Amino acid sequence: MMDPIPYDVHFGGLTGRIHASNRSGGAVDGVPAFVLIHGIGVSHRYFGRLHELLAKSGDTYSVDFPGFGGTPKPARQLSVADNARFLIAALDQANVGCCILIGHSMGVQFAVEAFRQQPARFQRLVLMGPVVDPCRRSIIRQGFDLAVDCLFFESPTSNALVLGDYLKCGPRWYLKELPVMMSYRLEEHISDVSVPVLVLRGSRDPVASRGWCTMLARRVPAGEFREIRNCGHVLQHTGANRVAQAIRDFAEWSESPLQMPG
Repeated sequence: MMDPIPYDVHFGGLTGRIHASNRSGGAVDGVPAFVLIHGIGVSHRYFGRLHELLAKSGDTYSVDFPGFGGTPKPARQLSVADNARFLIAALDQANVGCCILIGHSMGVQFAVEAFRQQPARFQRLVLMGPVVDPCRRSIIRQGFDLAVDCLFFESPTSNALVLGDYLKCGPRWYLKELPVMMSYRLEEHISDVSVPVLVLRGSRDPVASRGWCTMLARRVPAGEFREIRNCGHVLQHTGANRVAQAIRDFAEWSESPLQMPG
């Protein structure tokens, strides 16, 4: 399979990038496009395995937001709403219509906010390792949980991808965006989502607890919660095949999903 093709995206004085595996220019056999949205400090790279697997089923796009993945650093702090507007502009420029948003970590916030801005566009949402759990809403706790995840629950390759992207991002931009992530009330805003939602977590993830994830799934009219066994926070890399299958199953639902018991 060909590597995704990168395209620079310019919007509102900001520059990012979208990586496209575009088979059809639209839905394939009724399956909408998949759009992968990274978290704070990282880039499209840690979606590499998942992107390749999903691209076998339909058009797949991975986004690098401004300031991440080697893209130019913005002159100002960007809110979650700013990043959501950039995402929508990136999809417009790539001619992506109806799609499934797949966010990881802070990318979950961008996905929910994009839905709130343009609900008719997004058919379903997949929220992986969502942040920030209200019981862990402190920078010290988040840092501790991430350290535990890296030391005990991630693979060498996932750690290498994340660390490499953190170095590209740099501490200044990371620390500028960190308060944005910490202050976004996902537990409140997710109630505005009216389409089916799949909440995924690695069973060993110390960042996104099981109780937090099941609570989010219950906050929407059609929510499902699933765990990927023996994975940490970066489940899309360490459990890529199982994550891809869960997303494909979710994309093919013909009826509203049921909430799974917590």
